[in-house]
Amino acid sequence: MSLLLSLSQGQASGLPVSAPAIIRHELRASIDPDQHQLTVIDRMIVRVSDDRHPLEFTLAKSLRPDTIAVIARGGAEERATPVSISAGNAPTDSNLNSIRLSLPEHQAGELTLEWRYRGVIDDPPREPRHLRFVTPSETSGHIGPEGVYLSSETGWYPDLAGSLASYAVTVELPKGWTAVSQGHGAMQEDCAARHAGGSCPAVQTWESGIAEALTLVANRFSVKARDWKSPNGQSVRLATYLFPDDAALADEYLDATAQYLDAYVPLLGPFPFEQFAVVENFFASGLGMPSFTLLGSGSIKRHYTQPYALGHEIVHSWIGNSAWNHPERGNWVEGLTTYLTNYYWHELIRDDRQAREQRRLMLQGYSLYVTPERDYPIAAFRRKSDERDNAIGYQKAAMVFHQLRMEIGDAAFWRGVKQLVADLSGRHADWQDLERVFAAVSGQELRWFFAQWIERPGAPAVAIAEATASPDRDQPGFYRLRVSLARDGGAFRFILPLFIAMKGSTHSTSVALAAEQQEVELVVPGVPLTVAIDPALMSLQRLKREHLAPVLNLFVTDQRKAVLPLFSDTSTPFKELVARIAAQDAEAPPDRKTVVLSRNSEELPVSGSVLIVATSDSHSQVQSLIAKACGDLAEVEAGGFRIAGATYEGRRMATLFSCHRRDAPGSVVTVLYAMDPAAATKVARLLFFYGWQSAVVFDEGTVTKREMWQEFQAMKEVRLDAQQ
Repeated sequence: MSLLLSLSQGQASGLPVSAPAIIRHELRASIDPDQHQLTVIDRMIVRVSDDRHPLEFTLAKSLRPDTIAVIARGGAEERATPVSISAGNAPTDSNLNSIRLSLPEHQAGELTLEWRYRGVIDDPPREPRHLRFVTPSETSGHIGPEGVYLSSETGWYPDLAGSLASYAVTVELPKGWTAVSQGHGAMQEDCAARHAGGSCPAVQTWESGIAEALTLVANRFSVKARDWKSPNGQSVRLATYLFPDDAALADEYLDATAQYLDAYVPLLGPFPFEQFAVVENFFASGLGMPSFTLLGSGSIKRHYTQPYALGHEIVHSWIGNSAWNHPERGNWVEGLTTYLTNYYWHELIRDDRQAREQRRLMLQGYSLYVTPERDYPIAAFRRKSDERDNAIGYQKAAMVFHQLRMEIGDAAFWRGVKQLVADLSGRHADWQDLERVFAAVSGQELRWFFAQWIERPGAPAVAIAEATASPDRDQPGFYRLRVSLARDGGAFRFILPLFIAMKGSTHSTSVALAAEQQEVELVVPGVPLTVAIDPALMSLQRLKREHLAPVLNLFVTDQRKAVLPLFSDTSTPFKELVARIAAQDAEAPPDRKTVVLSRNSEELPVSGSVLIVATSDSHSQVQSLIAKACGDLAEVEAGGFRIAGATYEGRRMATLFSCHRRDAPGSVVTVLYAMDPAAATKVARLLFFYGWQSAVVFDEGTVTKREMWQEFQAMKEVRLDAQQ
């Protein structure tokens, strides 16, 4: 592709024509992993105005420009004119420098700048700071023998704020290494003419269309590829870049990728890229970039092909990597992607049980991690940094899309999803753009919906105060049912499903509640016995803690909590776990810190949740403490334990289970119980991965059974005003 692009391609970025912006990068990068060294020539096309204002670029502080020049062409000749450089206003806590360029006299339009720079990128990945939250390892970027990871946050190429550019990057690496970037790439094998002897490096070029940013990774990969074709003839190159030890997993990931494309191309439209690759990473990650996903080696080994994992990253190809968030106007892509993958996939394959389970997880995550005083509007969500952000920006936002679908109907909703992908592709978009699209396809005025669910915090909480019924005078055999509602959480207009049990039959209906409506009246074809609010969990409501199924995350989110260690001093995994939990609360107010109880405790604290960490030599004490809360749901013994009636025995076994405390509503007693300390090593390290199940059984650290115990049903008996 020619280095010079037309102005119309610059305008495609969506920026005002007068705004300075990079519209094309052509980079040649040489990488020395052993020395953490990066050397780059970047020829960029910049759109500029004639206002003589300096251009302020960002570049990593560890990279030093050798020369920066304006390149002018006269026939076959080039003339390089150095530019004046000064320091800009970079934040002191950033890894980026601000470099201000004062250009020679120029006219409005496009000019070519050539940057030559070099330096070290060496920020080794660190374990995430959040004990209770699954986040990637933390690094701004790294070049090393274990791998290369360079993202926009690294600042490995010069950038101008707000630019949407196309990219070509040619990478030179040691022999045996392979680079992966966005778009499509080609390996250049013939370099013997440039490098004598046996030191011929690997040279690869990647070409990408317009994107927000460029990510480059490299490692010693085993590569496998195949072509996928859609029914309308589109061809997409599918590839895996896996470490040699995991190369046998390639077909599993290629098959799963093809399965997701089969499902989502009809729903979302043509795949936006020529290729999609699954790339193995040398640190923990689950990242989606245009045309590839970067998954940590641990995830790859765990067969990370589920809809919430690989499926989620593939759908980001349309939503997030083709149509983008507006940087300052909220993040809508995570909520919609979560809805389409974590949830809707189960509808697509007609797994109703798992679809309900996903709705439960979304409502439970929001209800637990977002207390009313810590709530904020979805419109204010930018990115995930803790559990609260995840609950609002991913889980609550996904349920909002479910409410929108209920409001405008399936046909209009799915037309809207496909239309917004088509309309917003290649540009930044915000919630107002989504409102415009869904209002147009549905023919409905939706300002109230987006104002209520996106621009306001909170969610309704509805209970049945009273339910009465009497025979309907106009329809023999029918009854007129009147339901009085107790509403909390503010005035919300939404659709409330009701489930009515009658003599010999059931009846389901949905009521469109006005913002402050507290009475519902309907006619049912039989004698109503009970009425329940939304047992299928279709509506977005804030649920009470005591109404949720008991899980470890009820302990995690309790304002008052304690840990009771019932294990010997030789149980190193448990000692480390208790120390980590205590350290996590080091900066919490005194009344919010996790209390570590004495081993001699014979009773649970009067209030709050308790995590009992125990081995089988303390079985009698554990059983005495949990008997009241757990009943026959869970029991522990010297030789094993029983979970929901099933017995598990043997030194390799361990279990994690939670039960509601009847004497402390909203709190739980959670038990991590191992028959032998060795059986708990892996479980203790990954304990908070299992925060959403009521009971989990492990055999040598591998999950063999999961249990979800029944949550509270918001049900009310119907009082009959008159008998037949």
